[in-house]
Order: sequence, then C-alpha cells, then structure tokens
Amino acid sequence: MTECESIIENLKHLADGVVAQFGKNCEACVHDLTSLPDSLVYIQGDVTRKTTGAPTKELLRQLANQKVSSPINTCNYKTTTEDGRNLKSTTTLIRDSSGVPVAAFCINFDTTDFYTASQVLRPFLTQESPHPGQAAETLPRSFNQSIEALFSRAVNEVGRHPTAMTVEDRTRLIALLEKNGTFRLKGAVEKTARLMGVTKYTVYNYLKKNKK
Repeated sequence: MTECESIIENLKHLADGVVAQFGKNCEACVHDLTSLPDSLVYIQGDVTRKTTGAPTKELLRQLANQKVSSPINTCNYKTTTEDGRNLKSTTTLIRDSSGVPVAAFCINFDTTDFYTASQVLRPFLTQESPHPGQAAETLPRSFNQSIEALFSRAVNEVGRHPTAMTVEDRTRLIALLEKNGTFRLKGAVEKTARLMGVTKYTVYNYLKKNKK
C-alpha cells in the first residue's frame, strides 16, 4: 500500500467516526487529490446527496495550489445546498511526507433543524425593544454580508426557514427584502436566489408579482 492509499484509508475510518458521533445531520467526505477531477472517493452521511466520483470543489483546488507544507484547515464556513438548506462546512487539506497535497477531508453539517428550533424558541429568548418597531442594527463587513444580514432579518420576520416556506411566505419574504433595500445592492438578486435555494429568475418572478 502506498503512502497516499494509507492516508485515504485512515481518512475513511475518520469519516465513519465523525458521522457516528454527530448523527444524521452530519456528512464526511474524503477526496483523493491524485484522482482529479473526479476526486470524491468516500462519503459517509447523506447531507449533500453527493455520490463517489463527484468532482473536486473549487475551494479544494484553491487550497491545493497554496504553497505551504503544513495541513490547511478552512473551518466553519457557510455553504448552501441546491434545495436551500444551510450548512456549516470544514475542509482540511492533507499532504504526504514530501509536502504534496494528496487528500482532503471535508465535513458538512446541516443546521436547518437547529434554525427551525431557534425560531420556535425565539419568542421566549428575545427581549422586547424599548422602541417598538425599531430593528436591531447590524454592521456588515462587506456587501455580501449586508445582503445576508438583510436576508436573515427578513426571514426572521417571516418566521420560517426558506426550505419550509410556502409560496405566500416567499412572496412576503421578497416584499420585505424589497422594502428594506436589499435589491439596491449589487448582486442582490443572485445572492438572494442562492440563499433561498431557487434560481434568480424565480426571484424576478416574485418581484414582478409583488409589483402587480
């Protein structure tokens, strides 16, 4: 067995252990970077519904091209599935003894259930504002974060996660986003579509519907 094969086998056992520990909301993937572009060789869990043979993510390509010899961890970044579920993800790049990137270990954790639970508990945990109607101010660090902050505020007002929203809920969500100025920001339609798990044309349709 080569060094690379040994690393891959060890990572497979690690994937089994991680998912056994954290349950159905967790998924662990092992990528063999010597088998690009179809690098996914092992997956435990069914969060993203990927199968072995799936191509390498762009993030992995970027990490693999960084000229450092130590392992690289990119932890707790937000990703979104095609059906709009929010995930917390971590990617660790593994190098062999000569410093060559040979594998990547990825964890995806579906936080949708926790979001739904937080919405149920929200009335019991939120203090009433001394000035009714005045929303808490969020200070974003970038335009993307501005859109995410505005989107999150509107979702909280609707009271349901986007994946659980009805057509009426989504119509109201788009109306709230339009009212709070989200769509005046560059790239807002595309970003909103990704956060909702729909196409940008669907967002445009909701905008047209609200105008009518």
